[in-house]
Amino acid sequence: MSHQSIHNIESRAMLDSLLNQHHAVLLLFGAPSCGVCQALKPQITDMLAREFPQMALAYIDCEAQGEIAASYQVFSLPVVETVFYGKTFGRFSKVFSLNDIRHAIARPYSLVSQEHTEEE
Repeated sequence: MSHQSIHNIESRAMLDSLLNQHHAVLLLFGAPSCGVCQALKPQITDMLAREFPQMALAYIDCEAQGEIAASYQVFSLPVVETVFYGKTFGRFSKVFSLNDIRHAIARPYSLVSQEHTEEE
């Protein structure tokens, strides 16, 4: 099984760099005190590794990075945002399923994946 690494975002510059380096990024806003967030993290990691391996995964700890969370208007947890070419394509907060995320990723990801294949 392939392994998906999690980019633990520690600054706005780090997040901006990740968004510039990758055409497809999933942002997971969470906190150590959020049990749902901690349960979601390995499930999302596994889903991306199996189904969307070219998508980068960024984890933003909202307790440590409150300024980033506020700039994304994250005021309740968890929040997942899918970003393609720097634009938000899907946003989920509080109550959602992995299937909701999967469906939001599938179409734009297929275009990114196809483009990436053509570049090689």
